[in-house]
Amino acid sequence: MTVKAMLSRKGSDVVTIEPAADLADAANLLVERRIGALVVTGVDNRMVGILSERNIVHAFAKRGAKALAVSVAEVMTRKVSTCCLADTVSEIMERMTVGKFRHMPVVEQGRLAGIVSIGDVVKWRLDEMKHESAALRDYICTG
Repeated sequence: MTVKAMLSRKGSDVVTIEPAADLADAANLLVERRIGALVVTGVDNRMVGILSERNIVHAFAKRGAKALAVSVAEVMTRKVSTCCLADTVSEIMERMTVGKFRHMPVVEQGRLAGIVSIGDVVKWRLDEMKHESAALRDYICTG
């Protein structure tokens, strides 16, 4: 299965934030939307980074409560691993596991087309396994 198929079921909505926003705003947005990462966009809605809960925790560990006033740009991950619509779920699962990150923006022709999380990947894979298991049961029962 492909990222395109996963997004067709999940949706392609991406929550973004500007680099100049502070961590307090970012944390509130994460809580409000019940998500674990924000794509940071600059001019022309181009992706310039990603801010995850992990980035915020690291900022708090270094700066304490003062981290709330720090800009997103200061703590975001600038080197973002992305995927495209044609990538397979297996490929991105492996990349996420090896890279030890949980969110991957989907970029198609230089534009943000969605985002997938490790939770989305696991859910998709569990659904695939259920279908495979049911197909095997049907095959055994009719054979």
